[in-house]
Amino acid sequence: MHQQLSLVEAANLVQDGMTIALGGMTVYRRPVAFVRALLQRNPRPRNLTLLCFTAGYEADLLVGAGCVGTVRSCYFGLESFGFAPMFTEAAQKGTIKIVEETEASLALGIRAGISGVGFMPSHAWVGTDLPRLRPDVKTIVDPYTQEELMAFPAIHCDIAVIHGLEGDAHGNVHINNNVGVDMELVYLADKVIFTVEQMVEQSERSLNSLLIPAPGADIIAPAPRGAWPTSCYPLYPVGGGEIMRYVDACNAGQFDAYVEAFLSQR
Repeated sequence: MHQQLSLVEAANLVQDGMTIALGGMTVYRRPVAFVRALLQRNPRPRNLTLLCFTAGYEADLLVGAGCVGTVRSCYFGLESFGFAPMFTEAAQKGTIKIVEETEASLALGIRAGISGVGFMPSHAWVGTDLPRLRPDVKTIVDPYTQEELMAFPAIHCDIAVIHGLEGDAHGNVHINNNVGVDMELVYLADKVIFTVEQMVEQSERSLNSLLIPAPGADIIAPAPRGAWPTSCYPLYPVGGGEIMRYVDACNAGQFDAYVEAFLSQR
């Protein structure tokens, strides 16, 4: 049974040291309003493990604010807007831990976590140097074919946060068709929080969106324009000017001033 909470109440569920997954893809449909609510907390959460298939603007804010201890993602950047400045700085200084991931390792680790098994075998990474960077990824032998395989350990996730178009009182949520790995996160996470552009009486499947039926959402929190300046098709496009303003502020050493203004937005 889902609950409808405010953004503040939902953000208060995130505790220090948790693994938190952020839905969406690159600069599309990211849970920006939820990240704002996290950064408005006093004190802010610390030592989070950030799990993203692709990490972007909102994830960079969390890194810059000192909330993230570990990053698990196969891409961290701002797509056509360049590098994610605060992640790049933290990675170069060695102030965060980066777990080496590829699309395959994330997909297999998530699949193992969903399946309730300790690992998922694959030919991925066989014959590469990647296992040297990930001693937790072991070599195994297929008992049927005697082939050498890699065993990718299951990934655990405490909370997944996904932004959607709309939710209803029954717990159904609409997201657009650019789903990324959001469906997998729904099955993986111990608790699933959806922020939504609006609440409606009854959500229904349409050609331009995917309906995630109850009980996929544990928490639904209204958040109008909750993905901006990332996009939320078909409601609004990427706010490219705002993302560039963020990059310029970070490059000028003004991240804290940017965040102060960011937190005052409604």
